Amino acid sequence: MKIAIIQFPGSNCEYDALHVLKNVFRQDTHLVWHKDFNSGDFDAVILPGGFSYGDHLRAGVIAAYSPAMRHVREMAAEGKPVLGICNGFQILIESKLLDGALLQNNCLTFVCKWVNLRVETTRTPFTKFINESSILRIPIAHKEGRYVNTRRRIKELYDNDQIVFKYVDENGFESSDSNPNGSMDNIAGICNLDGNVVGLMPHPERASETILSPYKTEHGRLIFESLIKYFNGGR
Repeated sequence: MKIAIIQFPGSNCEYDALHVLKNVFRQDTHLVWHKDFNSGDFDAVILPGGFSYGDHLRAGVIAAYSPAMRHVREMAAEGKPVLGICNGFQILIESKLLDGALLQNNCLTFVCKWVNLRVETTRTPFTKFINESSILRIPIAHKEGRYVNTRRRIKELYDNDQIVFKYVDENGFESSDSNPNGSMDNIAGICNLDGNVVGLMPHPERASETILSPYKTEHGRLIFESLIKYFNGGR
């Protein structure tokens, strides 16, 4: 498996993701400048977190028109795994590869803290080998992470099993207190209809080594392990 991590002007989490996949998991992973990306060279792609183009106009919207996104769309259409983390999620939304919008947090400020996520589906490459309803403790760091959509489309997301992660408390229950940004229905991550394109606001790359976690957990690595097992036939 050959993985690309696309670097946009303003990305700042690309090296974190590169470290985890290349040094922790020993995968063939490459950091690729957005103008140099070619979909035919890779089996999976990750859009990392950060502030692409300084979040000018709207978070993720300028990067959505980058030359790289034409190739990301090609990979998505071919069924290859695509993961957008934080700003990467915003880019996937602005590129119309995922549905909905990510607005300013309801507290109107930047939020950086550890949260609990509940895995809602195992139909994506990134959750296929994680038990459904598992609780993952992973950090967030964003100001525009409030997921919104129409009620009709939210219902369709449920009907199509496209809600991948939800914010919950430590016991796995949804509540307003466990929702860090006011996202509708505590939604933290979704996928496309085919399940191969996933976007989430939390940062699994920052929770993939015990040394980085105040809770001595490494739940983020489960998302990357699932991708690797997906390509290795479950091994």
